[in-house]
Amino acid sequence: MFQSFPPPEGPPSEEDIKREILSWEDVDKLIDHLIPQFRGEFDGLLMITKGGLVPGGILSETMGITHVLTASVYFPDEVDEKLAWPTFIQFPQDTLLTGRRILVVDDIWANGRAIMMVQGRLAVAGCDCETAVLHYRMKSNLFNDAGPDYYGAITDRYIVYPWETSMLPRRSTKPGSESFPSI
Repeated sequence: MFQSFPPPEGPPSEEDIKREILSWEDVDKLIDHLIPQFRGEFDGLLMITKGGLVPGGILSETMGITHVLTASVYFPDEVDEKLAWPTFIQFPQDTLLTGRRILVVDDIWANGRAIMMVQGRLAVAGCDCETAVLHYRMKSNLFNDAGPDYYGAITDRYIVYPWETSMLPRRSTKPGSESFPSI
Protein backbone atom coordinates (compact mmCIF):
# COMPACT_ATOMS: atom_id res chain seq x y z
CA MET A 1 0.00 0.00 0.00
CA PHE A 2 1.32 3.43 -0.96
CA GLN A 3 1.02 6.38 1.33
CA SER A 4 0.14 9.68 -0.30
CA PHE A 5 1.89 12.82 0.77
CA PRO A 6 0.45 16.32 0.59
CA PRO A 7 1.85 18.47 -2.21
CA PRO A 8 4.84 20.62 -1.25
CA GLU A 9 3.83 23.93 0.22
CA GLY A 10 4.72 27.14 -1.48
CA PRO A 11 3.18 30.42 -2.47
CA PRO A 12 -0.32 30.01 -3.91
CA SER A 13 -0.69 30.51 -7.64
CA GLU A 14 -2.33 33.70 -8.92
CA GLU A 15 -5.39 31.65 -9.95
CA ASP A 16 -5.86 30.40 -6.37
CA ILE A 17 -5.89 33.87 -4.83
CA LYS A 18 -9.11 35.85 -4.41
CA ARG A 19 -9.19 39.23 -6.15
CA GLU A 20 -9.86 42.52 -4.43
CA ILE A 21 -10.64 45.55 -6.58
CA LEU A 22 -9.68 48.85 -4.96
CA SER A 23 -11.07 52.33 -5.46
CA TRP A 24 -9.08 55.57 -5.52
CA GLU A 25 -10.46 56.24 -2.03
CA ASP A 26 -8.93 52.94 -0.86
CA VAL A 27 -5.56 54.02 -2.28
CA ASP A 28 -5.83 57.38 -0.50
CA LYS A 29 -6.41 55.55 2.80
CA LEU A 30 -3.35 53.34 2.21
CA ILE A 31 -1.19 56.39 1.43
CA ASP A 32 -2.53 58.13 4.55
CA HIS A 33 -1.56 55.06 6.57
CA LEU A 34 1.94 54.91 5.02
CA ILE A 35 3.10 58.51 5.43
CA PRO A 36 3.19 58.66 9.27
CA GLN A 37 5.31 55.47 9.32
CA PHE A 38 8.30 57.04 7.50
CA ARG A 39 11.32 57.65 9.71
CA GLY A 40 13.22 60.76 8.68
CA GLU A 41 13.62 62.56 5.38
CA PHE A 42 14.42 61.01 2.00
CA ASP A 43 16.73 62.56 -0.59
CA GLY A 44 14.82 60.89 -3.40
CA LEU A 45 12.27 58.34 -4.42
CA LEU A 46 12.68 55.42 -6.82
CA MET A 47 9.54 53.93 -8.37
CA ILE A 48 9.60 50.35 -9.63
CA THR A 49 7.69 50.16 -12.91
CA LYS A 50 4.98 49.69 -13.57
CA GLY A 51 3.17 49.09 -10.30
CA GLY A 52 5.10 51.71 -8.35
CA LEU A 53 4.49 54.60 -10.74
CA VAL A 54 1.14 55.76 -9.35
CA PRO A 55 1.82 55.29 -5.61
CA GLY A 56 5.33 56.68 -6.09
CA GLY A 57 3.95 59.73 -7.87
CA ILE A 58 1.41 60.33 -5.13
CA LEU A 59 4.04 59.92 -2.39
CA SER A 60 6.61 62.14 -4.10
CA GLU A 61 4.02 64.91 -4.55
CA THR A 62 2.64 64.58 -1.01
CA MET A 63 6.09 64.47 0.61
CA GLY A 64 7.62 67.16 -1.61
CA ILE A 65 10.31 64.84 -3.01
CA THR A 66 11.63 66.26 -6.28
CA HIS A 67 14.47 63.77 -6.94
CA VAL A 68 12.26 61.05 -8.52
CA LEU A 69 13.72 58.06 -10.39
CA THR A 70 12.44 54.85 -11.97
CA ALA A 71 13.68 51.28 -12.27
CA SER A 72 12.29 48.61 -14.55
CA VAL A 73 13.01 44.96 -13.74
CA TYR A 74 12.12 42.08 -16.06
CA PHE A 75 12.03 38.42 -15.03
CA PRO A 76 11.69 35.87 -17.86
CA ASP A 77 8.55 33.73 -17.63
CA GLU A 78 10.20 30.59 -18.97
CA VAL A 79 12.47 30.16 -15.90
CA ASP A 80 11.34 28.95 -12.47
CA GLU A 81 10.51 32.10 -10.49
CA LYS A 82 12.94 31.21 -7.71
CA LEU A 83 15.83 30.78 -10.17
CA ALA A 84 15.18 33.57 -12.66
CA TRP A 85 17.81 36.27 -12.90
CA PRO A 86 16.38 39.67 -13.82
CA THR A 87 17.21 42.06 -16.60
CA PHE A 88 17.25 45.71 -15.59
CA ILE A 89 15.58 47.40 -18.53
CA GLN A 90 15.95 50.78 -16.87
CA PHE A 91 17.96 51.84 -13.81
CA PRO A 92 19.34 55.20 -12.66
CA GLN A 93 23.05 55.93 -12.96
CA ASP A 94 25.05 55.43 -9.78
CA THR A 95 25.89 59.16 -9.68
CA LEU A 96 22.19 59.85 -9.04
CA LEU A 97 22.15 57.42 -6.10
CA THR A 98 25.49 57.40 -4.29
CA GLY A 99 25.33 58.87 -0.80
CA ARG A 100 21.58 59.46 -0.93
CA ARG A 101 18.74 58.11 1.21
CA ILE A 102 16.16 56.78 -1.26
CA LEU A 103 12.61 55.52 -0.73
CA VAL A 104 11.89 52.60 -3.08
CA VAL A 105 8.18 52.35 -3.93
CA ASP A 106 6.08 49.60 -5.52
CA ASP A 107 2.40 48.79 -5.34
CA ILE A 108 2.72 45.34 -3.75
CA TRP A 109 5.35 43.10 -2.21
CA ALA A 110 4.00 39.79 -3.49
CA ASN A 111 7.09 37.58 -3.76
CA GLY A 112 9.65 40.36 -3.21
CA ARG A 113 11.93 39.53 -6.14
CA ALA A 114 11.89 42.89 -7.91
CA ILE A 115 12.28 44.98 -4.77
CA MET A 116 15.08 42.78 -3.43
CA MET A 117 16.97 43.03 -6.74
CA VAL A 118 16.57 46.81 -6.78
CA GLN A 119 17.68 47.04 -3.13
CA GLY A 120 20.79 45.00 -3.90
CA ARG A 121 21.72 47.18 -6.84
CA LEU A 122 21.17 50.34 -4.78
CA ALA A 123 23.43 49.00 -2.03
CA VAL A 124 26.20 48.38 -4.59
CA ALA A 125 25.79 52.00 -5.76
CA GLY A 126 26.40 53.23 -2.20
CA CYS A 127 22.82 54.23 -1.57
CA ASP A 128 20.90 53.93 1.69
CA CYS A 129 17.38 52.81 0.83
CA GLU A 130 14.13 51.81 2.47
CA THR A 131 11.11 50.20 0.83
CA ALA A 132 7.42 51.09 0.84
CA VAL A 133 4.47 49.28 -0.71
CA LEU A 134 0.73 49.69 -0.54
CA HIS A 135 0.22 45.96 0.14
CA TYR A 136 2.39 43.23 1.63
CA ARG A 137 1.44 39.65 0.73
CA MET A 138 3.43 37.87 3.45
CA LYS A 139 2.41 34.32 2.51
CA SER A 140 3.93 34.55 -0.97
CA ASN A 141 7.15 36.30 0.10
CA LEU A 142 10.17 34.33 -1.14
CA PHE A 143 12.57 35.93 1.37
CA ASN A 144 12.36 34.62 4.93
CA ASP A 145 14.37 37.43 6.50
CA ALA A 146 13.10 40.35 4.42
CA GLY A 147 9.98 42.36 3.81
CA PRO A 148 9.08 45.95 3.11
CA ASP A 149 10.15 48.60 5.61
CA TYR A 150 6.75 50.28 5.28
CA TYR A 151 3.40 48.98 4.04
CA GLY A 152 -0.16 50.19 3.92
CA ALA A 153 -1.83 46.82 4.58
CA ILE A 154 -1.17 43.09 4.75
CA THR A 155 -3.17 41.00 2.30
CA ASP A 156 -3.59 37.46 1.04
CA ARG A 157 -5.46 38.60 -2.08
CA TYR A 158 -4.63 39.51 -5.64
CA ILE A 159 -5.07 43.29 -5.57
CA VAL A 160 -6.46 45.14 -8.59
CA TYR A 161 -5.62 48.83 -8.26
CA PRO A 162 -7.85 51.52 -9.79
CA TRP A 163 -5.29 52.31 -12.47
CA GLU A 164 -5.43 48.65 -13.57
CA THR A 165 -9.19 48.13 -13.81
CA SER A 166 -9.47 49.31 -17.42
CA MET A 167 -6.89 46.64 -18.36
CA LEU A 168 -8.73 43.66 -16.84
CA PRO A 169 -10.56 42.50 -19.98
CA ARG A 170 -7.40 42.80 -22.12
CA ARG A 171 -5.09 40.77 -19.88
CA SER A 172 -4.13 37.34 -21.08
CA THR A 173 -4.45 34.47 -18.62
CA LYS A 174 -2.22 32.04 -20.53
CA PRO A 175 1.16 31.46 -18.87
CA GLY A 176 4.06 32.66 -20.98
CA SER A 177 1.88 34.94 -23.08
CA GLU A 178 3.82 38.03 -22.02
CA SER A 179 6.65 38.97 -24.32
CA PHE A 180 9.86 40.78 -23.56
CA PRO A 181 9.12 44.51 -23.74
CA SER A 182 10.57 46.30 -26.74
CA ILE A 183 12.69 49.35 -26.21
